This record gives sequence, C-alpha cells and structure tokens, in this order.
Amino acid sequence: MKNLFSIFLNVCISFIIINCGDFQNSRYIEISKAEYEDKVYASWIGQIIGNIYGLPHECQYIDSHRPDSLRNFKYSEYHLKLMSEIDGAFSDDDTDIEYMYLLQMEEKGVEPSYIDLSKAWVNHVRDRVWLANRAAVAAMKNGLQPPLSGSKKFNPHWFQIDPQLVNEIWAVTSPGMIRYASEKSKWAAKITNEDWGVEPTIFYAAMYSAAFFESDIKNLISIGLESVPKNGVFYNTVIDVKNIYKKYPDFNDWKEAREELYQKYYVNEPIETKTMWNANLNGACGILALLYGNGDFLKTLDIAAGLGFDADNQTATMSGLLAIANGFESLPKNLMYPFKENKWKKPFNNFYKNITRYDLPDIEISEIINKTIKQAEKIIVLNGGEIYEKSNDIYYKINTEADFSPKLEIAIEPFIYFEIGKELNYSISATYPNNLIKWTVDLSALPDGITFENGTFSGVPTIPGVYKVIIQSKFNDQENLNFITFNILNKNIARDSDTKIISSSKYTDTLVMDKMWITVAKNIFSKDVSVINDGKIYGNNSVFYSINSKKNIQKNFYGYTWNDTKTISKIIFSTGTMEENGGWFQNLNIEYLNEKGRWRRILKPVEITPKFDKTNNFVNKAHYMNYLIQFDEIKTKGIRINGDAGGGDHWHEDSKDYFFTSIAELAIY
Repeated sequence: MKNLFSIFLNVCISFIIINCGDFQNSRYIEISKAEYEDKVYASWIGQIIGNIYGLPHECQYIDSHRPDSLRNFKYSEYHLKLMSEIDGAFSDDDTDIEYMYLLQMEEKGVEPSYIDLSKAWVNHVRDRVWLANRAAVAAMKNGLQPPLSGSKKFNPHWFQIDPQLVNEIWAVTSPGMIRYASEKSKWAAKITNEDWGVEPTIFYAAMYSAAFFESDIKNLISIGLESVPKNGVFYNTVIDVKNIYKKYPDFNDWKEAREELYQKYYVNEPIETKTMWNANLNGACGILALLYGNGDFLKTLDIAAGLGFDADNQTATMSGLLAIANGFESLPKNLMYPFKENKWKKPFNNFYKNITRYDLPDIEISEIINKTIKQAEKIIVLNGGEIYEKSNDIYYKINTEADFSPKLEIAIEPFIYFEIGKELNYSISATYPNNLIKWTVDLSALPDGITFENGTFSGVPTIPGVYKVIIQSKFNDQENLNFITFNILNKNIARDSDTKIISSSKYTDTLVMDKMWITVAKNIFSKDVSVINDGKIYGNNSVFYSINSKKNIQKNFYGYTWNDTKTISKIIFSTGTMEENGGWFQNLNIEYLNEKGRWRRILKPVEITPKFDKTNNFVNKAHYMNYLIQFDEIKTKGIRINGDAGGGDHWHEDSKDYFFTSIAELAIY
C-alpha cells in the first residue's frame, strides 16, 4: 500500500511540476539534488577560474582593448606560483565576500539583516577593499548602517562596479526563484551602492537564478532585462550592447564593438560617473562578452578579459554564470588542473585559501558546496517549495513566484544638525520606501517649525537645542522603534562678513594630484580652500584636498580669524572624500587665539561626536563625515582645527608617501 501511494504521489507531482524548458511560465519547477549540486560546484569552480585568469587583466586596458592575441588560456606566472605555494585556490574580492555571506546565512539564517551583514563587514574586511566596498565598510565602521552606507550622501562610489562582483551567492542559493534572487541581491547591493549602481547586480542575479534551468545566452539576457527597471540606465545599456553586437556579429569584429562601447560608456560618460570601474560600463562589457562567447566558456572568458576595464569581475561573474548553465563537465580541465605534473586529484586540490579577509577560515571547496546546498534547501522550503524523493533520487520542488521581503530596518545617522532659520528637509533611510511604511512620531518632541510626513522631516527650525524624537515604524507585521536626535544650532559664525580663512594650504597642487591614483569624480574638487565656509558639503567644487609636493607627514590646519571677538563652544568639521593614499587627520586638536594673539591648544576636555578615528588606515576613513566638536565656551578672535595629515603608503608610485587632508566645510558656533 505504501509503494502504491508513492507511485500515485510521483504521478501527481509529474503533472504539477514542469520541466526545465517551460520554467518561466510555471508556478513550480523541479531539479534533482544531483543536478543542482553539479551546477553549484560548477559555479564556484567557474568563478575561481574566471577570477584568477582575469586578475592580470584587471584595469589594464582602458583606452584600447587587450593588445595580445586571444586564445592564450593560461594563468599568469605569479598566480601559478601562488597556487603552487598554497596548493590550491586563493580568495579574492570576486569570491571572498560571497564566502563571508554564505557563513552569515549559516550563522544568522538564510535572510540575515543589514545589521548582521554590517557586523560581518566590519569584522572581516580590514584591508584589500576598494571603491564602493571600501567607502561602505568605512561608513559602517563609523556608525552609518546600510542602506546609508551605500547612499549617494555618504558613498561617492555609489555607481561603481562593487556589488555586481560580491552578491552572486544570493542567486546561487535560490535556483529558479528569479524574483526572489533579484530582490535579495538588490537589497544586498544597497549596502554599497544606490540608484542605477545596483541595476547590473539585479540583472546578474536574474541570469544566475535562471541558469539552473536555462542555458541559452540570449534567453538569459532577456530574463535579465525583465528584472531591471524598463528604460532604466542598465536596461537601455543592454539594448544598446545588443545592437552593437548585431552591427558586428562576427567573432573577429569584437574590437570594433569594443570601440563603440568605449566611446559611449567611457569617453562620453558624464564626468560625475566617468571611471574605469563604472558599474554600467563594466556591466556592458559583461553582456558583450556573453554575446560573443555564445555559451562557450573559453571564448567568453577570453573576450571578457580582452574588453578591459575592471576585467576580472567580468571574467569571474560570466564564468560562474556559464558554469551553472552548462554544468561542471563544461569547464576547461587545464584551468582546473594548471600544473603539468598532475599534482592535484581534484580541481584546485579541493582547497580554498583565505588570503584576503580577517578571521575567515580556509576551507575545502567541497565543504563550500555543501554549505551552499544546505542554505538553498532552507530557502526553497521557506518559500513554499519541497524536498522529496523520486525514483530513488532527491528532488527539489521550487516555487518560481517566491518574493523576498527583507527585515524592516531603519538607519540613523550618528550626528544630524541644522541651523535656525534655514530650510530643513531630512528623510529617514529604511529598507522599504518611506511612503509604504506606517510612521508614528511624537510631534510634541519635534523642533519648533518642523513637521513630519511619510518618513520626512521638513520646515524651518526657530529655536536652538537638542531634540530627541521617538519614531515608530511599521510595515506589514514588522515593527521598529528608533530614536533620532536633531541638533539645532545658531547662526554659523564662519559665514560672518569679517571672517578670514586661515589654512596650512591655500591651493591644491594639481600637478601632483593629477598624477595620483584618485578614485572619486573630479568635478567635486575645488583647487581653493575658500570653499570651506560656502555652506556646501556635496556636489561640484565642494571638496578641498591639501595636496602639495612635500613627501612627509605634515601638520594641517583649517580655521578662521575675525576682527571682533566671538563666543564659541562648538565646531562642525565636515570631511570631504577620502582617497586610498590620504585625506584624513591622524589626530585632531583645537586651537584658539589668546589675548596676546598667540595660538593656544584647548586643554579642557574636548568632546567629538561621533568618535574620531585616530588610525592612519584608509579602510577606517569614511567619506563626508560630520563631526561635532564641543568644548567649554571661549571668547576669541580666531579658532582652528589642527593635526597630522594622513596618508603615506600606496602601491601606486605617484601616490605613495604623500600626506594630506580633505575638507568640505568648517562651521563655527
């Protein structure tokens, strides 16, 4: 009787679960555990191959394509030597954050919170981190939680490539659940990016999730298009790339296609987002590589490297995608076993060595696969799927209509200030759009002149003071209680008519700066220190760098003097953007002019909010931080901040051994 029931059950399942070819139009689809395991294994090995193969080509070809001939399928001598010494594969930023996220799912649950992932970033990511990722982890280290860490306000790299190289794990663990994978990846991408900067990540997630059931490249690209905003930035870019490919369909014409892509998405890119690491530009390269490769692993790998820009992302991500679509047997054996003496019995000796992240364990690759499968099984069941036996094999029934609903989280800035008599407009940062959240605020606690609606405070404050406001937020069955503190200050004395700016550097040495490895958009820079009291922190000509030709630690100071005596008890120091080789103070002192006109340090307790980081490590330095500096009231005709400029070591020859600071505004109260 039991066997008859099993036969009946399997017959019923065969009617309600659709095969792979029809999966997009089906509520439920199935895949065997054996096939899923093969594709997961392939995805990790594929990404490792693509990552290591692509590293020598990273940021090497900007104004032109790869100069050497293609079809040169071998690793660099340096990376071969490293793999030989390690006796396996090694971590890099195209795989290590995914590994970190996998461990977080294992520890915190398959849908961890922003707070969970933020703690992981702060703990594990201590060096070898760049651009939007670097800006985000520095923000998190300084009290700015996601999604603030990826916002335009605090992350000048919000449009860079970073999220599309660290978030594939969310799709690998949600096979066939395209909407779930896309939304989860979008949510995670906002840790580091915003706006169209997250669109390639969404696109990739949709393709990755679909590739477990679809191998045709053009179909996968169409699925990706359906996942991103129609007529959005990346949507239009993909359409454009497809048209460029149609214009040059022959494989040997890829260089002509690359030139058109280069002109449109690099040469003519607006200055605000023109970098070799631009997410849209590199996403375009990824799609072009897929089209020319047409499902062939090696051709796609080769084109992805040859197109240039931040090429190792494209080689890693597209290799992982094709590995899922075509399975483990499609992977090139010479790149899994790169040593002639056949020293390894399994791909990369079944070993993944962590060389990039603090306190992440080395691990066997097979164990990474096991961990990935376990998390996927939980996600499948959590979202209305099933795990069952059929014909002595384990199968997964997958709900293709699953949605991702993140935890309701509110991110509050550590220090928020406004001036009396000036327009206040402040929107709360949350995981859901503010207009979809039900808000409750104690209106009596608001500053006079301020109203609240749909998560936004607005109005003109009239009375100075510190206002602590309780905010209750609710979305569906989730509720949160948060506190937000507004510091309403008097008039900024630095804007008085008799103010004279004083500083250690009045102008940026642009000859030195133009040779440096500068990562932020150049439109934000002012060559003149006079911007520090123009009332503007963001945008064009808003940030001053104290770069000069000296190669030694220097004292930097910024401040003001006046004809008349001023009463002062507060300073707000707004940093500008931070570079990898400088931009910060290593220490900070407050000095004032005494009655004899001499500079004296304030020795009484000086309180700085948020806590001021005194290291010389660029990973700890957040962009656009506002520091409230408080001290006992003094009467003086001059005040300044003073300290040792940060910087020094850097891999780029024209950037090393320089020390400088970055400032957007210095306000006095």
